[in-house]
Amino acid sequence: MSINDKADKWKGKSEQLKGLANEAIGKLTNDSSAKAEGKSDQMKGKLQESIGKALDKLKR
Repeated sequence: MSINDKADKWKGKSEQLKGLANEAIGKLTNDSSAKAEGKSDQMKGKLQESIGKALDKLKR
């Protein structure tokens, strides 16, 4: 596993956490835009993490 693979995984995890926070804020403030942005960030994060995992498997 290279540094870049780990970086992709960590970027993905951090994006997911950011998305969870945005979604929670949106729910608390009844802001549908923030909720949607949070869900979008979570999906981006999951994709980024999957890319890191796939690259890791390819290099093994």
